[in-house]
Amino acid sequence: MKGSLGDINMGCNLAIAGVTGAVGQEFLKILEQRDFPFDSLKMLASSRSAGKKIEFKGREYIVEELTKNSFDRIDIVLSSAGAARSREFAPAAVQAGAVVVDNTSAFRMDPDVPLVVPEINPEKIREHKGIIANPNCSTIIAIVPVWPLHKANPVKRMVISTYQSASGAGMKAMLELQRQAREILDGKEPTCEAFPYQIAFNVFSHNSALDVDGYNLEEVKMIKETRKIFDCPDIAVTCTCIRVPVLRAHCESINLEFTDLITPEQVRDLLSTAPGVSLIDDRENNRFPMPIDATDKDDVFVGRIRQDESIPDNRGINIWVAGDQLRKGAALNAVQIAEKLL
Repeated sequence: MKGSLGDINMGCNLAIAGVTGAVGQEFLKILEQRDFPFDSLKMLASSRSAGKKIEFKGREYIVEELTKNSFDRIDIVLSSAGAARSREFAPAAVQAGAVVVDNTSAFRMDPDVPLVVPEINPEKIREHKGIIANPNCSTIIAIVPVWPLHKANPVKRMVISTYQSASGAGMKAMLELQRQAREILDGKEPTCEAFPYQIAFNVFSHNSALDVDGYNLEEVKMIKETRKIFDCPDIAVTCTCIRVPVLRAHCESINLEFTDLITPEQVRDLLSTAPGVSLIDDRENNRFPMPIDATDKDDVFVGRIRQDESIPDNRGINIWVAGDQLRKGAALNAVQIAEKLL
């Protein structure tokens, strides 16, 4: 039931836009697991999916076509319907009185739209004007463990290399990885549709568009979004984003230069109590975070914590992280925001 804008009472009227996609399906899983309170639920998708039946919490729902008239009496919209569709339909939802938690790139860099990771800047949620943006998946997975370190000892520079799974490109890409693996093992030519190149048994630069400086869109997102979320426009960030033949969960190598001396022991102590972070840092057995550790898990896993001896005065640290792109990198982060709206 709705109160004033930004003041939604427990037991809301909820809509999910893009419910049949990979993130939309993850929304449903997480809403059920976390027992998210709602009085009514509307499932929305493109005209191609309208009429499909989805079972959720013992009830059958009919998917409706997403239109500008879909939001009557809706309090919260969890949206993952693509940037173009978000730009088209989110303003209509806001005009109808709903708060939109948008999981696309449509509004992230809008100065009037909060860009939120609840472990980092939850106070920004109350500044919304009807839309709250969910950051890019790779950004979330990187900065959840970096933030507690940055608070203790400001980070001057971040160098990030990503190893991004097929899940980041949606359900079609995940199915393509599986199909290509079968095709190649059967001696056939792999069929490329979701990606421009073979993803099975291969590695290639992230398939987003390149800017004039040679950075792809994924890298630009990580740089700009980190600065906005940290409220630190001067932090130096550079990225190289890569696709790898992993079905689900992204990994990232992160090199950090701090303002003051910091040791691996201090990093472990800070991360051992950080919200949303789990450590897998077993040097004795050479056991560190892997995608299979992070899959279907809420936390970002961190390991390979070691001093960067190339940075003077022990101000450099290397870490390795793994996080589930569909959970904390997308749906979970949005649901956590929605929970704080209640």
